[in-house]
Amino acid sequence: MADMADENDKVARNDKAIGIWLLVVAFLVFLMIVVGGATRLTESGLSIVQWKPISGTIPPMSVSEWQAEFTAYKQFPEYQQINKGMSLDEFKSIFWWEYSHRLLGRLIGLAFALPLLFFMARRMVRRELKMPLFVLLGLGAGQGLMGWYMVTSGLVDEPQVSHLRLAAHLSLALIIIMGLLWQGLMLFKPKDTLLSEGLTPLNYQVKSLLRKKGIKKLKPYLIFFVVLAFLQSFFGALVAGLDAGYAFNTWPLMEGAIIPAGAYNAPLLHNIFYDPMSVQLSHRMIAYALLVLGAFIMWRTFKNKSSFAINMQKQIFIMLGLLFVQVVLGISTLISGVYIPIAVMHQGGGVLVMASGILVLTSMYKSGS
Repeated sequence: MADMADENDKVARNDKAIGIWLLVVAFLVFLMIVVGGATRLTESGLSIVQWKPISGTIPPMSVSEWQAEFTAYKQFPEYQQINKGMSLDEFKSIFWWEYSHRLLGRLIGLAFALPLLFFMARRMVRRELKMPLFVLLGLGAGQGLMGWYMVTSGLVDEPQVSHLRLAAHLSLALIIIMGLLWQGLMLFKPKDTLLSEGLTPLNYQVKSLLRKKGIKKLKPYLIFFVVLAFLQSFFGALVAGLDAGYAFNTWPLMEGAIIPAGAYNAPLLHNIFYDPMSVQLSHRMIAYALLVLGAFIMWRTFKNKSSFAINMQKQIFIMLGLLFVQVVLGISTLISGVYIPIAVMHQGGGVLVMASGILVLTSMYKSGS
């Protein structure tokens, strides 16, 4: 029995170490998304016209190297059609944003791959964890390829990356961060808060069943909340890719109406993804749906407080507080004419809303419901 207890403690310690590592990598991915948003908003994403996964780690160090990088940039449409005549110092200002974005991607790759090799070598990874971890590694490698695939769309004729590829690039980053958070949080053993209430065995069993029942009823709405938050970020990327945020800067009305006359015209499917008005309207409508769903979740939580542990109640309120802040940031982004600092916070806020939903869901699943 003592040997089994020691083995269980060892597994718990290993799981905790792996969980902390995954959460640290998730934070780095969050930073990557924020820097990527700033790169997009400062129109810096096409400043590096070659993909050099290894040699590109070192930036230009001499005047001749900077001139070579600038000369390469001049051969492509963004310089020829938009930035013709820009100085080397102006080029450097956009280069550093894209370089920082790519460098952070490389660092994330190392921050994931090297500890994974260490944990595997030390036999700290349980068999059931190996597949999810290697899937995350593969998704990370695919994200690098997706990023370059996105950039190449702006190096041909039009100095503008494909908004669909931009949305795919962000969506894959969100899938990665959700996977990291889910797997990392699930490795932390849940605390049985009912034990601290001094309940009799019978009352403990009754209250435990009531909590599981309440959580089971709320769980589908939390799953829907996370799905909507993901969809909201996807349409946010389409808005950014189409520069739709600059086109309609009033709220709550667009072109003098809640639903402007020009939105969702035929062909409907095409306009949902290609028409700036329709794309921004979809982004707004999903935000309203999230607010309604969030209000419903809050109401259900208040109505059935006894069904949720105090820590879970706090997580739900934090999630809804982040949602409210995110809505304020979204409105502020619009009416400010897409002021870059606010817009960057808005993109980061979208990730935090989705991540907070994942936190609540993992708590629900770990409760055994």
